[in-house]
Amino acid sequence: MHPQWNLEQVRLFVEVAEQRSFSAVARAERRAQSAVSSAIALLEDDLGLTLFERSSGRQPQLTEAGAALLEDARELLRQCERLEGRASALLRGQEPCLRLAHDEAMPYSPVVESLDELSQRFPLLEVQLASSAQGDVARQLVERRADLGLMFHHQRVPDALERRALGSIEMVTVCTVGHPLTKLKRVTCEHLSRHRQLLVNPRDSGYAGGEPASPQVWRADSFYVMAELLMRGLGWAWLPRHVAQYPMYQQHMIELDCEWHPPALVVELAWRRDEPLGPAAQWLAERFAEHLRAMG
Repeated sequence: MHPQWNLEQVRLFVEVAEQRSFSAVARAERRAQSAVSSAIALLEDDLGLTLFERSSGRQPQLTEAGAALLEDARELLRQCERLEGRASALLRGQEPCLRLAHDEAMPYSPVVESLDELSQRFPLLEVQLASSAQGDVARQLVERRADLGLMFHHQRVPDALERRALGSIEMVTVCTVGHPLTKLKRVTCEHLSRHRQLLVNPRDSGYAGGEPASPQVWRADSFYVMAELLMRGLGWAWLPRHVAQYPMYQQHMIELDCEWHPPALVVELAWRRDEPLGPAAQWLAERFAEHLRAMG
């Protein structure tokens, strides 16, 4: 006999598990609590498993079986979003406009060269560009103000987004000419800890290299803002190599021979799961990945 459970029951299971409350889900759905409870009970009957421990006066707790199935249920709902989004994309055909949001510290050469080729391949396509500080690219995608995002990997990307790694960018340890660290032939972590560090990201963003190496830290949301501070001798920093080699900074910055530096920044393509990439966006992504590999 085929199971009778449906996607609505699965969706309610995930919501109750996340909110740990039948009544909260019922209020959000504008339904009676009994209707939500009944839907979950029917799902449990069809699966032959108890998903929640129900005790009077207590929040519902996932059983061992419920916890084991929760991520599968989430992935099933994500797959449904992808199906609906892909069907919508097939109906639309080629996108008339492509809104690209990219981290302002993304290397310009791969971006510009890819857009140049895009203009030749899709001459009638309208393109809108937005250069953003770290964290803003994901926000623009979630708020539907951008269709495609180029950003550096971090852990706390919203669940509504799909991501694909395109390549990586090397990080280097730098300071300005005249900084005390430039007098050292080999810089250790202990040496770094004695001087103010400039960090590009908020403390809880999850970006690589987000944990300070010095007790003295200044933070900014832009590599270029940090580079300006660094040029004034306000500290040392970890920067992407292409930022440190920017013509305006190149004569003023010294790359240190250091025993440790953060892992490379992973460049990712991001888009909304419920709005799959159109043909122009897919083509642009491949070109950008190719140019990024050539740069590296």
